[in-house]
Amino acid sequence: MGTGFVVTLFVLGIVLLFLEIFVPGGILGLFGIIALIAGIMLTVDSLLQGVLYVSLLLFTLAVLIALSFRFPQTRLFWERFALKTRQTKKEGYVAPKPSYENFLGKQGIALSQLRPAGTADFSGERLDVVTEGGFIANGSKIMVIAVEGTRVIVRQIEDLALDIKGGFKEC
Repeated sequence: MGTGFVVTLFVLGIVLLFLEIFVPGGILGLFGIIALIAGIMLTVDSLLQGVLYVSLLLFTLAVLIALSFRFPQTRLFWERFALKTRQTKKEGYVAPKPSYENFLGKQGIALSQLRPAGTADFSGERLDVVTEGGFIANGSKIMVIAVEGTRVIVRQIEDLALDIKGGFKEC
């Protein structure tokens, strides 16, 4: 191959890697790496020598990126890509309660239409709830039938009947 073609591959690879910074998605970066590897493979005499050079290139890039996080001048560059905002209690953000297991089996009233998600009141405590998939009208009586982490699953009480053992079953 001609020297001009190999140089074009190198330049194209570097340009594509640079464009990957501004157009995320991975495709431009992948093609940039492929162009660089192809340029290296076309300049070497044997496959083993090409693999050695490509490995050396990838190792060098990894070391340079790792070191760039350590130096103050380049750390400012990387911080432009990081999200710095925080959600604090002072600003009104509150983490969800870790467990809603104590609401299992409790009855409440739907404060909004549950289609299938909405808000319900359980003895003065408002919770975000979700139905099993159906819609429940505002003001309907509901009961918590399952809790999965912070997900509270409810069912309309009119759809339930008490069986002989004291448990609930569908009508």
